[in-house]
Amino acid sequence: MHDVAWEDGTWTTPPASVEHDADGLRVTAREGSDAWRLTSYGFVHDTEHALLAPFPTDTAIEVTFRLAFEEQFDQAGLFVRLDDEHWVKAGVERSDGTESLGAVVTRGASDWSLAPVSHWSGRLVTIRASRSGNALTVRARADDAPWQLVRVAPLDAEAVLTAGPYCCAPTRAGLTVHFTAWKTGPADTSLH
Repeated sequence: MHDVAWEDGTWTTPPASVEHDADGLRVTAREGSDAWRLTSYGFVHDTEHALLAPFPTDTAIEVTFRLAFEEQFDQAGLFVRLDDEHWVKAGVERSDGTESLGAVVTRGASDWSLAPVSHWSGRLVTIRASRSGNALTVRARADDAPWQLVRVAPLDAEAVLTAGPYCCAPTRAGLTVHFTAWKTGPADTSLH
């Protein structure tokens, strides 16, 4: 894997502030920022702060951030985008008082899956998406623990995608996420 320069990305929605130094990128989200389409809630939110660069076939992209959330729906991770109605966000979100690892896969309408990872709080979390054939495979880990599978989602092999780090703060101002790495390399060769 090799580094992607922070300057190589383009924001979907500019955050409240961005600071870049030798330790990475600190992104402060705007209050009310989110990514969701229709399901259950009935609204469309497309105000996520995603820093995106090209995501070619047969490659992987991973982002690493320090998990330090305090409020309902604070979230960060990796965003993969085709267009306004087709995207994936995968990472950690604070929901109902605990940090949970999950993914939202959106194909016109969003779905959502979560699994508690409260023991990851304060640790470095890495989210990795591999693009191979007709699938997007998402894995995650805390620090140097083994990778765990988060999601396998269908994907048009010919789609022109972008991907990179993202964060949102749907319910508050002041969420700052410290991203420590953004990397790319070859796609994973197997599911397990």
